[in-house]
Amino acid sequence: MQVLAALCFLVLAHLPPLRGEVVGSFQDVPECLDFFYGGKVPEWGAATPGVARLCQRFENRYHFATLYDTLHRIAVYSAYRFQTGNDPTRNDWCIEPQLVDGSWNAGMEEEKDLITEHKGVYFGERQALEEDYINSNYDRGHLNPKQHQSGDSRQATFTLTNVVPQTPNLNQKAWNDYETYLQKNLKTCSQAYVLVGAIPSANNWIIKNNVKRVNIPDYIWNAYCCLDNNGRPIRSGGATAPNTEQTSVKRHTLSELKEFLSQYQSPVEELFLNNCGA
Repeated sequence: MQVLAALCFLVLAHLPPLRGEVVGSFQDVPECLDFFYGGKVPEWGAATPGVARLCQRFENRYHFATLYDTLHRIAVYSAYRFQTGNDPTRNDWCIEPQLVDGSWNAGMEEEKDLITEHKGVYFGERQALEEDYINSNYDRGHLNPKQHQSGDSRQATFTLTNVVPQTPNLNQKAWNDYETYLQKNLKTCSQAYVLVGAIPSANNWIIKNNVKRVNIPDYIWNAYCCLDNNGRPIRSGGATAPNTEQTSVKRHTLSELKEFLSQYQSPVEELFLNNCGA
């Protein structure tokens, strides 16, 4: 029995640690680091107060990564690998259990299921809830959009940590048109890595019961890096759009985008490894 116990101890000691969704560093989880070109995580946004790093997990698999601002209750950015498909989605919105309690399940869950499991617990201290968006006059605007994903990864985009309040015109028209353009553009890449983020406003919020609940961003931004069959960068670019009802999308080079982002937070440095260059 003692020998068996010793063997069990040795096996368990050499097993990789179980990783939750909320991690200290994206570098801690190799599967999560895969959503950044060359494993290069941008410095931009890392110093955001109250930031949490989410390896977005659904159906026991990682699908993308999100740097999440728990004070403004919006994403700083989501990072993903482009894929496309026409798979159906249920559009059931999830939240992140480990933003409530680090010991809870690692995978995203629907709020109604968590209510059943954890009666009397408030889930919205560090993240937005579905009720925040109801009657707010703002859409739940995806950062990692469903049309840039397939299979379970498509469904995994429906977590409230991957959305920010967007005006209906931006979400349903201007930014949606840009996402469609980008979808066609990135289909010609062998691989493509994408970052989509938000610039929080100074004092514009969705307010519920006289409480500032979810910050309404001033801008949405995007950056992408397209690779050939040999894994070499062949083109890159980005875009920005004001989060207003009368809005349009402005396309940028990566250098122009970095200059834009530097107005709001430093350092920007590289958004992609070697600035998505050869």
